[in-house]
Amino acid sequence: MKYISSPQNPIIKQLVQLQEKSKARRQSGTFLIEGRRELELAIKGGYSLQTILYTPDLLPESGLGPLQDIANAQYIEISHEVYQKLAYRDSTEGIIAVAESKDTSLEKLAIGSNPLILVAEAPEKPGNIGAMLRTADAAGLDAVIIANPKSDLYNPNIVRSSVGCLFTNTIATGTTDEIIDYLKSRNINIFCATLQDHANYHDQDYTIPCSIVVGTEATGLSQAWRDASTQNIIIPMQGEIDSMNVSVAAAVLIFEAKRQRQFK
Repeated sequence: MKYISSPQNPIIKQLVQLQEKSKARRQSGTFLIEGRRELELAIKGGYSLQTILYTPDLLPESGLGPLQDIANAQYIEISHEVYQKLAYRDSTEGIIAVAESKDTSLEKLAIGSNPLILVAEAPEKPGNIGAMLRTADAAGLDAVIIANPKSDLYNPNIVRSSVGCLFTNTIATGTTDEIIDYLKSRNINIFCATLQDHANYHDQDYTIPCSIVVGTEATGLSQAWRDASTQNIIIPMQGEIDSMNVSVAAAVLIFEAKRQRQFK
């Protein structure tokens, strides 16, 4: 069993780069996951773990538990000082792993005959992406597609804010034009949350194959989405503002679709 006590160890320096740099994650095809729950969800979601690093004094009484015998994974015991250097959060139970990224291209996206999909165009805040992934997991969506992503999916803020739902959802990424072509080629209706030429969201039929498309709070959806839309929809607002947090709006729309499908 390898043991690393110094934060200056070359392996640890490489892992710090994975934590901090999108380029390092992209070039290596790997990223870091912290915490027992997140790691168990990643394994359940089909992610491969290359290395598991742990510090015994922070592990719970059960130790590594089901994470102690992962096929083909290297195990490294690390000092508390090294753990603090790598850990993005304080409450991750003394365990961090190096995982292999997945191919999120549209070509790899497999969906059923009557899908319900969330599309988010150019979401900027990792916290909003994480919140939408949590909603998608709770609703059991068929897929989440990120159009024109501003950051890579394995940004530690997204991993953290999704509380592991990054690993439980089927996720794809692509350009707006690529995603529109993908949806139209499969006869998936496009409901765009936008103020232009809109109808109330609760007047639509979401029991058909459909995607719910949301944009940024600052600029909304691009013209390409508005042109491609089956129907533009809004959530009626009764206060002084004309929009709400994108993750909240997505949740309202998704669960209306789920309500209709439940009682179809």
